[in-house]
Amino acid sequence: MSATGGVTDRIPFGAGVVAGVAAYVLGYLVTYVWQSDAVRERLSSINFLVELLGGDPIPAWTGVGWYFYNAHYVDVLVPGFGGTRTENFVASADGGNLALLYVVPPLLLLLAGLAVSVVSSARDASDGALAGLAVVPAYLLLAVVGAFVFAYGTGDGGSVHPDYVTATLLAGVVYPAVFGAVGGAVGSLID
Repeated sequence: MSATGGVTDRIPFGAGVVAGVAAYVLGYLVTYVWQSDAVRERLSSINFLVELLGGDPIPAWTGVGWYFYNAHYVDVLVPGFGGTRTENFVASADGGNLALLYVVPPLLLLLAGLAVSVVSSARDASDGALAGLAVVPAYLLLAVVGAFVFAYGTGDGGSVHPDYVTATLLAGVVYPAVFGAVGGAVGSLID
């Protein structure tokens, strides 16, 4: 990386886009492969009632999306008769190794930042951290779009969906900025 250019000249946006998209998509896929059966089972009684009332069942891929956002500490908003409540399905799960989902987004973002740093030949930790920040724009875009894609239901009853504000700020900005930058700084140490 050239140390003589401005900050934006030192950020490899192309590699960052690829790494950011890869981190988000792989994070969701790991969550899906690992938890789709458990999500289907957890949704079965709810889907029975939904279908009984003439509604469309909640697809497993949507429920997995909620778990994926919960792994970023983003709550899911659930409308009800007494108002909207927040839910973290990962935190409220009974036993098992579901809490390991909290490791998936940080680990993949660390690897994404590391990869961008290595590809851009970052020479020191500050250049590496800047390179790692290149994952933020793509991850942010997918985090915002995903929060809407993983919504279930519409109309007067509202929808069940990841909290749009924390999906944007926490999952979309804080996670990729912190873990991407740390991964990038570590990546600068690799020759």
